[in-house]
Amino acid sequence: MTDNATPLDPSQTEPGATSENQVVIARQAILDEQRAVFGYELFDRSTAADSHTAASDAALLFNALSYAGSEALVGRKTVFINCTHASLTGPHLELIHPEKVVLEVPILAADATAEQIAEYIPVLQGVRAHGFRLAFNQEVLRRAYAGWLPLAAFIKLDLQAFRPELTEPLVKFARANSQAQLVAEKVETAQQHERMQALGVKLFQGYWFAHPTLVKAQTIRPSQATILQLIDMVRKQASVAEIEELLKKDPTLSFNLLRFINSSGFGLSVEITSFRHAVMILGLKKLFRWAALLLTTSRNSGSPPAVGQTAVVRGRLMELLAAELLPPEDCDNAFVVGVFSLLDVMLGVPLDRALETVSLPQSVVDAVLHGKGVFAPFLKLTQACESGDDAAFAEAAQELHLSNRQVNWAHLQALTWAENLDFGG
Repeated sequence: MTDNATPLDPSQTEPGATSENQVVIARQAILDEQRAVFGYELFDRSTAADSHTAASDAALLFNALSYAGSEALVGRKTVFINCTHASLTGPHLELIHPEKVVLEVPILAADATAEQIAEYIPVLQGVRAHGFRLAFNQEVLRRAYAGWLPLAAFIKLDLQAFRPELTEPLVKFARANSQAQLVAEKVETAQQHERMQALGVKLFQGYWFAHPTLVKAQTIRPSQATILQLIDMVRKQASVAEIEELLKKDPTLSFNLLRFINSSGFGLSVEITSFRHAVMILGLKKLFRWAALLLTTSRNSGSPPAVGQTAVVRGRLMELLAAELLPPEDCDNAFVVGVFSLLDVMLGVPLDRALETVSLPQSVVDAVLHGKGVFAPFLKLTQACESGDDAAFAEAAQELHLSNRQVNWAHLQALTWAENLDFGG
């Protein structure tokens, strides 16, 4: 089987990576009858299997979409996520494009009464009404769960959970009483695969095909103080312009937002490259949900505050310089070039890999990665301001036909602007 993402040894870390800024998500492929990847089941490796809560479910989905670069994690495939019952009513589901996600729902406790099972049907119907598909294991074929069965889009038959002679009766019963696709799960031998295939089962998952692989992602997390500020602004229904201003002041916040909204799980058909557009697409309600989830998964650690401050100074200086020479619509991109030119330092990975995780205009990528294009001279001048190299400064300023006074004034304004921001953890 060909896998797009490289399986990583849990003991290996990227240069500069620590457990504090790394997300580890395991995935296992679900294959069709031609052994092509149909989807992936994701597992949270930071939470014990018996310790899942609504919060841990939300964190898994959020990390999968925000941090693990879901193109590398799942591409355009369907994602299967194990859910607790409590998480099915969680606000995090509002952030997810339902066509991309199958929610694997466990049955209730063994001592659940018929009334308790029936009472849960409206919850499942509500999730289905939002467009999510539901998956259950073979326990849903028990008589007590007859009311759940019509809601199943997938039924996973765990081949380790019942005797081989029960396989055919279970498959026939599932087909006769539901419209669900059947998935043979925990397939560990060729014989098991052949038996299920002979019964017409078309989806397979198990060690015989592929062991779970780990997908690691570097994360940069905004300070909790900044996220709280965003939440407060949204709660007070601040204008798009005010929210955009906050995003421009915190490179980690804006980076995470652009990466999240352009992830495959969000389901957009076009790439969003501006902060204003991202806020308008999300809307205040979803922006609030996103910020709240980001708050729960953030830590007050990561790259030194000085890195964020330097990135913001770069962005602001480039924005001010661009305002002298370029159309107004280019000033936002100039800001992004300055801020994201330090992504490699903030992420601890090479710049080309850092830029792969977020959608940016080609003009921004050209400047940051290749030193070319309309923004490149501005970035060169900004870096010269930082270095104190008089010769490089003079050459870069002359290339843009800007006087020393113009550049120095803009630099002073950028430094003053940055000093008024809180870069503490």
